Amino acid sequence: MTMDDPAIDTDPQPAPTISRSYSTFTKFILYETRRNFYLIGSNAADSGHHIIRINRTTQDELDIIEDVVEYTGKEMSIVLKMLDDGNRASGGLGKARVVFGLAGFIRFTAGWYMIVISKRSVVALLGGHYLYHCENTDIIPVCFNHKVDKPAEEQRLMNIFKQVDMSKNFYFSYTYDLTSTLQHNLTRSSRPNNSPWLFNDRYAWNYHLLACTFAGQDIPRLSPPWLLPLVHGHVDQAKLTVLGRVIFVTLIARRSRHFAGARYLKRGVNAEGNVANEVETEQIVAEALTTPFYYPATRDQSGKHIYRRPSPNYTSYVQYRGSIPIYWAQETTSMSPKPPIEITVVDPFYSAASRHFDDLFKRYGAPITILNLIKRREPVPRESKLLDEYTQCVRYLNQFLPADKKMVYRAWDMSRAYKEKTQDVISYLEDIAEESIQMTGFFHSGPEPYSHFIPVDSGEQTVWRRDILLQNGICRTNCVDCLDRTNAAQFVFGKRALGHQLYALGIVDTPNLAFDSDAVNMLTEMYHDHGDTIALQYTGSALVNRVETYRRMPHWNSHSRDIIENIRRFYTNSLLDADKQTAINLFLGVAGERTITHPPVRGGYRKWFDEEHLKPAYVLHECDAALKEFVKCRGDFWVEYYRPLLFTSLGKHFAYSMNSTLKLPGKTAKDMNHSPFEPHGRRNRPQHPRGVVQGMRQWMSASPNAQANKPSGNTALWPDQKHNTTGAPELDKYSTEGMAIRLLDPTVSETEEAEYQGYIDQCQELLDAPSTMGERKNIEIYSNAVRTAAGEDMAEWS
Repeated sequence: MTMDDPAIDTDPQPAPTISRSYSTFTKFILYETRRNFYLIGSNAADSGHHIIRINRTTQDELDIIEDVVEYTGKEMSIVLKMLDDGNRASGGLGKARVVFGLAGFIRFTAGWYMIVISKRSVVALLGGHYLYHCENTDIIPVCFNHKVDKPAEEQRLMNIFKQVDMSKNFYFSYTYDLTSTLQHNLTRSSRPNNSPWLFNDRYAWNYHLLACTFAGQDIPRLSPPWLLPLVHGHVDQAKLTVLGRVIFVTLIARRSRHFAGARYLKRGVNAEGNVANEVETEQIVAEALTTPFYYPATRDQSGKHIYRRPSPNYTSYVQYRGSIPIYWAQETTSMSPKPPIEITVVDPFYSAASRHFDDLFKRYGAPITILNLIKRREPVPRESKLLDEYTQCVRYLNQFLPADKKMVYRAWDMSRAYKEKTQDVISYLEDIAEESIQMTGFFHSGPEPYSHFIPVDSGEQTVWRRDILLQNGICRTNCVDCLDRTNAAQFVFGKRALGHQLYALGIVDTPNLAFDSDAVNMLTEMYHDHGDTIALQYTGSALVNRVETYRRMPHWNSHSRDIIENIRRFYTNSLLDADKQTAINLFLGVAGERTITHPPVRGGYRKWFDEEHLKPAYVLHECDAALKEFVKCRGDFWVEYYRPLLFTSLGKHFAYSMNSTLKLPGKTAKDMNHSPFEPHGRRNRPQHPRGVVQGMRQWMSASPNAQANKPSGNTALWPDQKHNTTGAPELDKYSTEGMAIRLLDPTVSETEEAEYQGYIDQCQELLDAPSTMGERKNIEIYSNAVRTAAGEDMAEWS
């Protein structure tokens, strides 16, 4: 052990206190000496600390050594004191620098750079785990004497790399695997996982920044807590307040790093089966009764703690969008706002599409619903070319699948249905959504509420679900860009799924949610933000057609906004996409446009799928056992969530300041007692007995007890009757000041009041009559009045 590095020994030696079971790191401090960087990772309670050393003396190789010993606070202070003393000749450790994570390393022409997260913000809270947005990053040269032979090329590559703005739409979590779905994190898939990474590298956009550090190694050199995957996409969360019950609605969009890029430069599918604009959207609905994913452990009769129980208050629904999986492209050289669509490669066996759908079967299981929303008829064929080819592709692949595993294909011209007004777009999509949800299901971490077991009628047989509910299968939605129409369709699926999720939690008594309610309005805004973010990443502009457009309720400025977004989209696609694509390729480590990691060989043209992938991805008894095992893991959620060592206020707590239905425009504290599922404009009206005359009664008086509103004998004095008790001189009532005062405070004389009250009470006897008396006579009078008004024979009035 040297004086410069007294705490980290590169020689292998036995260490009895070493444990590969690490606690997660939520705090990082970076120290710098002339020869090394020292990065210290600590847990939320500051009870455990780890340290890694990054050598700064070599430029060609990246030398990282991790000390696997866990130190206490006092021990870490001693280690830092030793490091400071050992480097006293070169200035010591220097000033500590607080960072929030290690995003990875990058190398251009010469030397390595370290990328650290320097600023973060909380965006969501899920099961006691905070989800963060990366607000800013710093790129730090590793070598202290960084020498560059080609400074111009180095600076050019650095500028290209920075075009991928890591301060926008990059998300991470220290304690929750944001790259995987809630169902996968809690239950684990039945599929074998041969990846050395503990996260899903498909959605980790900094995978290249992490993996290039360990090139040529089978397993990563650093422990999992140091490897912080960044998800590129969108995360949003809001509260649904239901008569005192708090429901968290979380929307997570994960963009795939495979075949990623700009709109016109990434179309269709590549040889590996990866499609352009691939986004996985997850909708999580949970009731915030407990902070973690489990209920606290109960005690038995002897007072001993027994195992925790999984919380049954978490649900999730996953859907998928991606470009049409055939070889097609659009050339932008003609400067046309709608370049022609060309099918570049005609593959009669659809090899790339078969890989794509086989991968979907592997990840999500069966069944797969394909919702194709491109146009069917056009004056000049553009999208319709893709429709014919895609339909033939699905028909060809489906003929080899077993009958119960065939893909459900739904092709519907959504744009034409909206323009011709031949169909209700939203209602048709809701029917498809309900069909898909019934086939795939959704995830629920517990049994359904016992209230569902109570029969409505004595003779009705009710089936009560006692086990957890799993989602096997996926709905794959696409249009030509997978943006406007796709986002509107996914919102309808999300709305339908929200009803089922709330019903499974026992919040509502029916899964049918009405539009124009606070709950659906909140979800609409969340999907608008979700769609705008995905569109900005892919095309450089926000959505053009929103949900209100297809509901035929557009905003007054929607037309001008659509024109602006179309112009912005055309400008970005024509002039900026080439540089954007170069930056994305450099960031993701894509060496060329035709990079193929494995030879394009398939097992057969008929058996294009793996039979194991057709089996359920999540098996009930396995997932139920995995969920019960998951909740046994200890998690210091109290320390991380409530932060007892930090002096703070309730207003700064994220769950307190989260967006909610009570914060919608026009809402007040009184709306807490109103249901967020009631459509706007509906009011509770008094229920009158049924009868023909009741409509006339309701017209004549808003309440049958109008007699109670009659003025009593001791009426209050009107303003003109009040005596002057102040002693001030009375104003002339005909003066300007007196007339102004009377107009601002008008009065009614007792004579006028009595006359108006008599006009109101002229039919009071009819109103006060009981519904069981005089009904026949009232019906006769009403019928005679109707016939007389219609000009029929004059009836005798008695």
